Amino acid sequence: MKVNILSYNAVAAWRWDMPEDDDCGICRVQFDGTCPKCKFPGDDCPIIMGQCTHSFHMHCLDTWIKQESSQGRCPMCRQVFRIKGTADQSEAQPEQTPES
Repeated sequence: MKVNILSYNAVAAWRWDMPEDDDCGICRVQFDGTCPKCKFPGDDCPIIMGQCTHSFHMHCLDTWIKQESSQGRCPMCRQVFRIKGTADQSEAQPEQTPES
């Protein structure tokens, strides 16, 4: 008996490899989804984990860090936010302006 396949539909699913948190601590959207600024999940909307083990969408964290009131601190635990696994932490710190 010979079978010819005329068509098929492939289905796939993916998840971020995250240890505990299921959603962003800032926008409260699941990591499998996107932040409010993005249309599609994946590499264009990466997840950033801090040394304090809290995780956020990159765009959400970027907006948070740029606010003067955040003072470069984690929105969840208020420690100075440092990206996990990087030697130079200056990109996570707000710019310091000299006082006049």
